[in-house]
Amino acid sequence: MIDRDRFPADPWRLVETRVDMSDIGVTETLFAVGNGYLGLRGNSPEGRHGHEDGTFINGFHETFPIHHAERAYGFAEVGQTIVNAPDAKVMRVYIDDEPLSLDLADVREYERVLDMRDGVLRQRILWVTPSGKEVLIEDERMVSFEEKHLAVMRRTVTVLNSDAPVTISCQLLNRQDGEDVYGGIPNATKKSGWDPRKAERIQDRVLQPQEYWQDHDRSALSFRVSESGMTIAVVADHEIETENDYDARRLIEPDIAKNVFRVNARAGVPTTVTKFVSYHTSRGVPARELVDRGRRVVDRVCDLGYDALFAAQRSWLSDFWERSDVRIGGQDDIQQAVRWCLFQLAQAAARADGMGVPAKGMTGSGYSGHYFWDTEVYIMPFMAYTSPLWARNALRMRYLMLPAARRRARQLNEAGALFPWRTINGEEASAYYAAGTAQYHINADISFAVAKYVRATGDEEFLYREGVDIAVETARLWTTLGFWRSSNGHGEDSFHIHGVTGPDEYTTVVNNNLFTNVMARFNLRFAARTVDEMAENDPEAYRLMVERLRLDPTEAETWDRAAEAMHIPYSETLGIHPQDEVFLDREVWDLEHTPDEQRPLLLHFHPLVIYRYQVLKQADVVLALFLQGNHFSPEDKLADFEYYDPLTTGDSTLSAVVQSILAAEVGYQDLALQYFSQSLFVDLADLHHNASDGVHVASAGGVWTALVSGFGGMRDHFGELSFDPRLPADWPELAYTLHWQGTRLSVSVRPHELRISAGEGDPVAFTVRGASYVIEGGGEVVVPLPDQGPLIPGRPSIRSFLDARREDGTLLSASVPAMTTAIPVLGDGEEVEEGAPA
Repeated sequence: MIDRDRFPADPWRLVETRVDMSDIGVTETLFAVGNGYLGLRGNSPEGRHGHEDGTFINGFHETFPIHHAERAYGFAEVGQTIVNAPDAKVMRVYIDDEPLSLDLADVREYERVLDMRDGVLRQRILWVTPSGKEVLIEDERMVSFEEKHLAVMRRTVTVLNSDAPVTISCQLLNRQDGEDVYGGIPNATKKSGWDPRKAERIQDRVLQPQEYWQDHDRSALSFRVSESGMTIAVVADHEIETENDYDARRLIEPDIAKNVFRVNARAGVPTTVTKFVSYHTSRGVPARELVDRGRRVVDRVCDLGYDALFAAQRSWLSDFWERSDVRIGGQDDIQQAVRWCLFQLAQAAARADGMGVPAKGMTGSGYSGHYFWDTEVYIMPFMAYTSPLWARNALRMRYLMLPAARRRARQLNEAGALFPWRTINGEEASAYYAAGTAQYHINADISFAVAKYVRATGDEEFLYREGVDIAVETARLWTTLGFWRSSNGHGEDSFHIHGVTGPDEYTTVVNNNLFTNVMARFNLRFAARTVDEMAENDPEAYRLMVERLRLDPTEAETWDRAAEAMHIPYSETLGIHPQDEVFLDREVWDLEHTPDEQRPLLLHFHPLVIYRYQVLKQADVVLALFLQGNHFSPEDKLADFEYYDPLTTGDSTLSAVVQSILAAEVGYQDLALQYFSQSLFVDLADLHHNASDGVHVASAGGVWTALVSGFGGMRDHFGELSFDPRLPADWPELAYTLHWQGTRLSVSVRPHELRISAGEGDPVAFTVRGASYVIEGGGEVVVPLPDQGPLIPGRPSIRSFLDARREDGTLLSASVPAMTTAIPVLGDGEEVEEGAPA
C-alpha cells in the first residue's frame, strides 16, 4: 500500500526519503506534531505552497449562522468551525538572497523523519544553489507533551563549500484571514467539488487584532474571534547560536511579526536559530492576559533550555510507550503503522485536558474540528486501558456539556439530556438532522464510555460525582423518546424507539434501529444499577445526587423495566437481526457490481436514492454485536456478520476496524486481517483520498481495539475480563499492555499459548475461553491454546441470501441504481421513454 522506497519500513520512525509535491497535503498530515491541545501540520518551514498551512488549537473556533433552505423548529441554528491559529512554523532561508523553495530547489539529499520515541519531527536537506553553493539545512520541530502550550522549532543552516550571506526569516503569520502570499489561496480552501467531510470557509474576517508588540527577539500577536468571542495569544522568542557575524531586524504589524537574522556565514560554520512559541486560548479571558501567560511560559522554557525540553519529551514518551505499546513480532511494516496510529492518539488526546478529541485531532481542519461519538466508542477504550487520566478528562468534557445537552433535549420535546452529534462548544452543529440529531445513540455511547472507564479503573469517585449525572440524564431521555406497545391491548408488553438514525448514515430516521435499542438498553440498565449501588455504597453521594438531579426513587425501576422489555428486531425467516424494522423490505444494493468511480456513494447519489436500499456506510448491527456481544450467541454473530458484511461499503473509516474484530471472532480470519490492514493504512496510504484533511483519529483508536480485542480476544462485558485470542497465522506474537483497576497486565499471545504477567497490585480475575483464572500481583499465568479459533475461508457474499424470502414472502434480489437521463414510464405492459410513441 505504501511506496517503500520513499517511506521505508522502520518500527519506530516514519521516514521520507525524497521530496514529492504531488501529495503534499497527505504528508502534511502524516508528519504533523501535536499534544492534544496544540497541533502543527507538517508544513515546510519555508511556508510556501502548502496544501493547508495549519496550526490548530483544540476547541478554538468561530461560529456562524446556519442558512437552511427551509427552516423548521429545532433545527441547529449556529454552526461552529475550527480556526487556523497564527502560524509560527515559518523560518525561511535565503542564500545570496535566493530563497529555498522545495518545488524548484536542486535538492541532492533529503530526509524527513517523525521519530515516535522522542516526539520530534526532523528534516535534513542538502541544497545546491544555482551558483553551486552546497547548503546543509537541518530542522527540528516539537510540540511539548509536558508543556501544554509550547512548541519548539530549531533550524541550522551551514554553507559547506563557500562563504555566503545567509538570512533566516522567522515569522508569526495570521493565515486565517489572509491568503498565502507566495502560493495564493491554499489548496485546502479552494473549491474543488462538494465534500461534506471538509471544513466550512468563512469569507469575513475571523481574527480581530488585539495587543501586538516586539521586545528584542521576542514577538507577540493576539486576536479576538469575531463571533465566538474566543481570544488567542501567541508569543515567540528566538535564540541564535553561531560563530558567524550577524545582525537582527524586526517588523511588527497586526497580522505578522518578523524576526530576521542576517548572517555573514563562513564556509562550514553553522548558524542555529531556535524558536520557542507559546499559544494560549480562552472563551472569556481578555487577549492581554493571554499574552502575559505566553510571556511567562517563554520565560520559563528559555531558562530550562532546548536540551532539557527535548529530554523531558523523550522521558514522557518513554512512559507512554511502556504503558501503551502493542508489539507484533517479525512485522516491521505493520509495527511501524501500528505505532504511528498509537502516536496519533497521544497527539490527539494527551493534553486535551477537559476538551474533547476532535475527529481529526489537531492535524487538519477536516470535519471542522468537531467532536463526535467516535471518541467514546473508538478512542475511549485505548485511553481507559492505557492512560486513564486522558479518558477521565475526555468524559469531563461531556459532563461540562450537560447544560447544553439538557437544553437540546427540551427542544426535541424529551426529558433528560441529548448530546449533540457534532459540536465544539456543546451546541448541536449539524445542519442535516436526519444523519445528525437523529443519531440519538450518542447518548448511549457516552454512557457506555463512562461505564467502560469506571470498570477499567474502579474510579467510583468520578462515577458518583459526575458520571452518574450523565447516566441518569441520558436514561431519562430514552424513557420519553421510547414508548410502550401491547400485543393484546392489556398493559405493557414491549418498549420501542422510533424515528432515529443508527451509526449507518446510509439509513436514516427509522424505527427500532437495532444498535440504538441495544445500546439504549445498556444505558438504562447502567443508570439503574449505578443509582442502586450509590444508595448502598455511598449514601451521602446518593443524597447529593438525588438533590442535584431531583431524582424520583421510582425512576430506576422504570429504567430497568424498559430495558427488560426493549424490542430487539429479529427475522425468523432469514435468521438474522434486521438493522431496523423495515431494513429488509428495501431492495439490496449490489455492491459487487457498483463501479469504483461511483464510490463513495455519498458523493455520487442523492441521499434519497441511498436510503431506499439495503446498503451501509459503516458497520451498524455488527458494531452492536461487538459492543454488546454478551447478548448475542455465536450463531447470531456469524449469521449477522455474513449478511451485513457484503452490504457494507466501507465509505466510513469507522467500519473496517469493527468488521475486522467480528470477522476474527466468527472465523473469517483472513478477512479480519484484510480489514485490519485497511484500517491500519487508511491515512498512511491515503485509502479514502482525504488524509490531506487530517488524521482519522477514531480509526487509529480502532486499530488498537482491533489488535487487543480482535486478534488479542479481550472483552470486558459487565466488567468481567476475558480472553479468546485470534492470532493471525503469520504473526509469531502479539503483545500488549492493559491496566485493569490499578494493576498492569502484560499480555502475550503466541500460536500455542496465552501468557499474562501482572505488575504490583490487587489480584485480577479473568477467563480464557470460559475457564477461570486469578493472577496475583507480580505473578504470571500461562494458558495453553490448542488453536486460534474457528477458520472460515474467503468472505461472505450477498449472493448466498439472494432468492431467500422476506417475512412477507417476497424474494430478495440485488441491483445497482441506474444512472439515466430518461424517465421510464409504463405503456401497454412495457416501458417506453416519456414522450416516445407508445
